[in-house]
Amino acid sequence: MEAKERIEWLRKELHRHNHNYYILNNPEISDLEFDKMMRELQDLEQTHPEFYDPNSPTMRVGSDLNKEFNQVAHKYPMLSLANTYSEAEVADFYERVKKGLEGEDFEICCELKYDGTSISLIYEDGRLVQAITRGDGVQGDDVTANVKTIRSIPLQLASGDYPRSFEIRGEILMPWKVFEELNLEREANEEPLFANPRNAASGTLKLQNSKEVARRRLDSYLYYLLGESLPTDGHFENLQKARSWGFKISDGMKKCKTLQEVLDYIDYWDVERKNLPVATDGIVLKVNSLTQQRHLGYTAKSPRWAIAYKFQAERALTKLEKVTYQVGRTGVITPVANLTPVQLAGTIVKRASIHNADVIEGLDLHIGDMVYVEKGGEIIPKITGVESSFRNNLTGEKVRFITVCPECGTPLVRYEGEAAHYCPNDVTCPPQIKGKIEHFISRKAMNIDGLGPETVALFYNAGYFQDVTSIYNIFYRKGEIQTLDEFYDKNPWEFMNIPGFKSKSVIKIMKSVKNSLLVPYPRVLFALGIRFVGETTAKLLAKSFPSIELLASAKFQDLLDVEGVGDVIAESIIRYFADERNIHLISELKANGLQFALSEETLTERTDKLSGKSIVISGVFSKHSRDEYKNMIEIHGGKNIGSISSKTSFILAGENMGPAKLDKAQKLGIPIVNEDDFLSMIE
Repeated sequence: MEAKERIEWLRKELHRHNHNYYILNNPEISDLEFDKMMRELQDLEQTHPEFYDPNSPTMRVGSDLNKEFNQVAHKYPMLSLANTYSEAEVADFYERVKKGLEGEDFEICCELKYDGTSISLIYEDGRLVQAITRGDGVQGDDVTANVKTIRSIPLQLASGDYPRSFEIRGEILMPWKVFEELNLEREANEEPLFANPRNAASGTLKLQNSKEVARRRLDSYLYYLLGESLPTDGHFENLQKARSWGFKISDGMKKCKTLQEVLDYIDYWDVERKNLPVATDGIVLKVNSLTQQRHLGYTAKSPRWAIAYKFQAERALTKLEKVTYQVGRTGVITPVANLTPVQLAGTIVKRASIHNADVIEGLDLHIGDMVYVEKGGEIIPKITGVESSFRNNLTGEKVRFITVCPECGTPLVRYEGEAAHYCPNDVTCPPQIKGKIEHFISRKAMNIDGLGPETVALFYNAGYFQDVTSIYNIFYRKGEIQTLDEFYDKNPWEFMNIPGFKSKSVIKIMKSVKNSLLVPYPRVLFALGIRFVGETTAKLLAKSFPSIELLASAKFQDLLDVEGVGDVIAESIIRYFADERNIHLISELKANGLQFALSEETLTERTDKLSGKSIVISGVFSKHSRDEYKNMIEIHGGKNIGSISSKTSFILAGENMGPAKLDKAQKLGIPIVNEDDFLSMIE
């Protein structure tokens, strides 16, 4: 079989198997066989680039290349639905439809309201050509590259009677299981947790790295077909057709002919939705006939032929068995409620957040209490109340916040103005040491690939990692290590017995450690993990103190003069540099070649031309990327801000600036500056 024929056959088969697995839930082959076919196709496509196809199954893996999102106008505006929260309001909607249709018979299509992020998919000749977010309803971001990584969205439709050109809309979702795994990973890295799967899906879809999007395993459900030549006049019937073309359509849809049938549907799914693998927050009711939809028309904001019924926030009653305490990399102590397992919003909840000592005191918690756990808006579980009527002689003692670190026994401290308690022992407290190393190697810090939390823990427990300098002592040795053989000769390789840690892992880490020497000073400063010094604060400090020596010798008032630095941060920095062990650590890292000062080039480029100006960036640019413009603003003394307010100095605007932002800017009288004028401004 010639290469072209083999490539086409593999693509067709992989599309089919992908549909069987992700849509029909009925795989014909094993994962191993699927991966083998995918690898063969990848190899053939690499050897024969002349047969490139943007919708090949190999596009599902995503790319590391960063791209700015272009804004695209919607052919059909994406309007919001009016919300209702009671069955009485549903009845009112039903009566309005009946009155609007002047006595005509009608059907209501009932469907689940999936809690994700809206998407519009455009197909030409059965091929996905564009995917656009809702945006402001008039235009949205082109996220085609990211959407191609979602395996439940077909890139190429199988043979069928689909229109030559059509649009299908739906929801991009993050399944509960993936959401929980992602938050556990973020928790381990002490990154902010996603509040709910909707936020996680939305944030993921807007990532600039489609390879990372692919890793997060998003899903989809499609629920609305648009076009000039649709198969039928029925919304429900059109979606069943779309199902036959390969789209993932909910099995929960139902046509109802009476109000009582609609209310029965709502009652059924208010309970049954808890067993679904994805988040839902209500029911959508639509008049089924497209002709009747057109007759009913629209208000200024929403269609008259559809409405959304929102479920009440779900909560459950369960028993508080005990409270445990976790120590984070910055020493913050987090209390965790351990509960009798209970089902809540599609998952089994065993643990819930209590946040801090004030919350414990406010709830008046006792061991053995029956507590209410809630996922308001499907958020991370938290205790919202105690059912005191269940208290009896068997209820245990009152929960009191601990006074010493559960890991190292050091007395805890609570800084003025802070709700959290901290373990101040950031030098020998095991979770803090491991956490500091994990933070140091993270992507936004030194970006050392090949080491993860599990490997760091294994190396620490085996005695090879004492602090972050151990990474360079083992994997770099002040530039002495040049080859893998030399590396093996100079290291005690008993830890090579660590599962999964082989020569390929060593090479990957060595390369990454060497590359980390190029990481600029502000990120190195952030990587040190000084308590309360985040990514933004590290940039501001580096700008005010261009070398680590200047920062180390800074007085309290000098630090307070830096924008965004208050008493707590200033005290933390003074405390950090007062510890000789930290000075020694920095000295060791400097000896290995890490950058602890702004480069001469950066210092030469710095000006105060934008000093005191707060600038919003919006639109698509042709001469530089958004990140490059953000860097220019910082170099010239300006401040990047995300939203428009009366304090905004001006907006750096490219093509396709969002109409909502433009309207707000005009109302507030905020100047609009284009690329050329901005570049002239800073030259």
